[in-house]
Amino acid sequence: MNRLVTIFVAGFIALMLLSSTVFVVDQRRFAIVFALGEVREVIAEPGLHFKLPPPFQNVIYLDKRVLTLDTPDADRFITAEKKNILVDAFVKWRIVEPRLYYVSFSGDERAAANRMSQIIKAALNDEITKRTVRQVISGERGAVMQAVQNKVIAEAKQIGVGIVDVRLKRVDYIEQINASVYDRMRAERVRVANELRSTGSAESEKIRADADRQRTVILAEAFREAEKIKGEGDAKASAIYADSFGKSPEFYKFYRSLEAYRASFKAHGDVMVIDSNSEFFKYFRAPGSSK
Repeated sequence: MNRLVTIFVAGFIALMLLSSTVFVVDQRRFAIVFALGEVREVIAEPGLHFKLPPPFQNVIYLDKRVLTLDTPDADRFITAEKKNILVDAFVKWRIVEPRLYYVSFSGDERAAANRMSQIIKAALNDEITKRTVRQVISGERGAVMQAVQNKVIAEAKQIGVGIVDVRLKRVDYIEQINASVYDRMRAERVRVANELRSTGSAESEKIRADADRQRTVILAEAFREAEKIKGEGDAKASAIYADSFGKSPEFYKFYRSLEAYRASFKAHGDVMVIDSNSEFFKYFRAPGSSK
């Protein structure tokens, strides 16, 4: 009986020792193997691995996924104009050199996040102090992010961290200067609007003057052409009249008399006091009549 107990205890101890020598590395983590406090091996490949039982060798795990560092509160920075603005940023990062990362922070992710926050804040301060408020908010926002990312990448590399992306979530004025900034922006928009109206009015007057000039030219040319055509028509009519009247002088006299009658008797109430035997009424009398 004692022998069975001994075998059972020995088997249990052997099983415990065997289980302490086997460990599994998840695909989402790095494994660092220590031997008496010294880093002996870094394992990045997932799977089943072996080590010596504690205290000869121990294992700790580090997250290899992309992590997000999101500042809880916006930080205040001073621009080149000595204006205070609030900037809220976030960083996507991951561990790329587990050994260096562990040496830098002893595997403490909170300490790593604090160090990353300091690096980001310093990089933002360097870039924002070189630029105006307008450049930071709209004009050169992309350039600011790129410059900050380059600086953060260089700093983070020294602590075993790789930077995936850096973004500015919010850039805003502090509450004390919001009103003055909005007033200045409104005044600027009013100035631009007035300038556009003035330019549009000037262009309108220019177009209207050009249209009036073209109208005058077109009317003058049309009148000249009409007078020319009218003159040519009158000349042709006179030639026809002259040719026709030359063939029959008596008909010409008769035509002219009709024109005189038409001009003299325009209305029913017109009255003329004249001798009826005058030459004027020659064609009112019957042919061959003396009176």
